Amino acid sequence: MSGFRHVVMFEWAEGTTTSQQEEVRTRLAALPAVIPEIRDYSLGHDAGVNEGNFDFVVVGDFADRDAYLAYRDHPAHREVITEVITPIVARRAALQYDL
Repeated sequence: MSGFRHVVMFEWAEGTTTSQQEEVRTRLAALPAVIPEIRDYSLGHDAGVNEGNFDFVVVGDFADRDAYLAYRDHPAHREVITEVITPIVARRAALQYDL
């Protein structure tokens, strides 16, 4: 497979509710229907097997860097970040790489 992958992990701030976490998941899960550049999209809460892990991960696959940039800057994606992620995130780690 060729393409471009984006991986981002979040640690939620202390006091973040289950409802807030589910809203993040629901809002992100809706993005593939709105942003055609998303080729594959996977979301998940940490399984709790190991201590010290992040709380949530997003893995997005795109045809190329330009498709990723279209996703990154898309108003629907920016809205999710601004409205539901930024208010509850304590720590974020991300990377992108060629497949």
